[in-house]
Amino acid sequence: MLTWEEFEKVEMRVGTILEVYEFPEARKPAYKLVIDFGTEIGTRKSSAQITQRYTIEELVGKQIVAVVNFPEKQIGKFKSQCLILGSVGVNQDVVLLSSDKPVENGLRIA
Repeated sequence: MLTWEEFEKVEMRVGTILEVYEFPEARKPAYKLVIDFGTEIGTRKSSAQITQRYTIEELVGKQIVAVVNFPEKQIGKFKSQCLILGSVGVNQDVVLLSSDKPVENGLRIA
């Protein structure tokens, strides 16, 4: 079980996807993303295995939720700087978590 103090250390923030690129070097189909988390955090890069449900065009401008206080993770030649959150289906297809209304980038999830 996770304690409340441990949970409070997880920093989940809302961000807007600015750029999306194909990631052909990834072992599993994925995109490279650039996400704006507002002035306090700035932009971060991430890799996400979300190609089953999303096209590049529909991701640009989409607000998502991500954990921003994990250490960077090296994925091939790419450094992922945050973890995008989503629900994972039976076929490993991911549906991204987002706010149901537009909000300011960088807002913390509580």
